[in-house]
This record gives sequence, structure tokens and C-alpha cells, in this order.
Amino acid sequence: MATKRAINHPPERDANLGETLRRIRKERGLTLIEAGEKSGMPMSTISKIENNKMSLSYDKLVRICNALEIDISQLFSGNPTVEKAPAPVMSGRRSINRRGTGYAINTPNYSHLYPAADLLNKRSVPIIAEIHARSIEEFGELIRHPGEEFAIVLEGAVDLYTDLYAPTRLETGDSIYFDSGMAHAYIAVGESPCRVLSVCTSDEPHAEQMYATFGDGQEAAPHAAPAGPSLSAVPSPSAPAKKTPKKK
Repeated sequence: MATKRAINHPPERDANLGETLRRIRKERGLTLIEAGEKSGMPMSTISKIENNKMSLSYDKLVRICNALEIDISQLFSGNPTVEKAPAPVMSGRRSINRRGTGYAINTPNYSHLYPAADLLNKRSVPIIAEIHARSIEEFGELIRHPGEEFAIVLEGAVDLYTDLYAPTRLETGDSIYFDSGMAHAYIAVGESPCRVLSVCTSDEPHAEQMYATFGDGQEAAPHAAPAGPSLSAVPSPSAPAKKTPKKK
């Protein structure tokens, strides 16, 4: 049986998550009940997150950040008052992440690594995910979030479940683009490690807030990222073979 290679991060980052959320909520003048109403989540869920008794999945993070009216990068930094970057129009901005670096978050179903977490006002959010759940029963309730999502399998194979279509098997190198407003879940196939690169987009005013958990505002320390095919080396499963024209 293959050993699962999770994306690791220091435990104190999760401990800082609840403190950061509670502080920002209070700075916004919101009670637990009001935060629950604005985010569409039960007050008990907000309380568990603030007390570090529950990890934030992607869709829960979307709701909370929308309720607090902040970007995900502001949560990473722990500073909700940081001035937003100007809209990315011919700004020349960029963010470089070396192998294995980024902002790392573990949840029961996924371990997420967020590159470019330092950029505000992104129109798309890249996520490298290690898939843990091996069955839809283990995953639990499917998730949904506003916008669209592109995913390509970097390693292993996944079954993508949605509430509108039959499960779709994606092997290494396969990709999919879909409406992420559909409830969905990535399920690892077999016992081998499984990694997916997904890119999420949204028209929401705080698009980049949507995706993971946070801490003390520093980059996650580099970890031993699983070896996998580079994107340039991944063949396109649907690309037709080029035909050599016949000489007349």
C-alpha cells in the first residue's frame, strides 16, 4: 500500500486561524449570530472554527470572507485593514513560488497549497490539492462556490462527483472545466497519492478570499512536495495527432 504524502504545515498556523477570524469579526462589529447570518452558516460552525475545532473547506472560506468583506490575502496576513492592490490592469505584477512553498492548509478531505497568496484582487486562485477522501461516503456533503473551476490531475486518478452529472474518472494529465456552482467533490481512486491543480475564478468582489485557511501572515515553510509531472510534460488527452501532409 502506498504511503499518503500530505501537504504539511506547522500546527500553529491552524491555531492562529481561529484567533484571526475572531479578531476580524469583532473588528467588523459582528456577533456570532450576525456572522452566521451573513455567511449562511450556523452560529455553532463559526464558533467551532474560531475555537480551532473545525477546518475550513473551500466553500466555507468563501462564505466567511464574503461575510467579513475581506480578501484571502488579508486573512493570510492577519491584517484586514491592509490597502488593496489596484486592479490588475497592465500592472506588471507577479508572484513567484518555489517548489513546495505557498500557504498550506489541511482539511479532512484535502490538503491545499495556495501559491501567489501574497497577491490581492486576483481574478483566479490557483490551488494544488492532495486528495485524501477515497469514497464519496468518506467525503460527506459536496461543496459548491460561485464561479468556475479548471482542474488538471498532476498525479494519480480522481473521480469528480457533481450533483448534475454521473461521476467522471480523470487520470493523470486529464483536465476538466466546470461551473463550480454545481455541488462537487474530488475523490481519489485507489491507494496511490493523488494531486490536482485547480484554478478557481469568480465574479464575486472578494474572489481570492474563497479558498483555504490562514495563520500568521508568513509563507508556509517549504515542504517535500510529491514528485509529479510538470505541466509542460503532461500530454493533452484530447489533442489530436498532427498529420503530415502528403506530397502531391
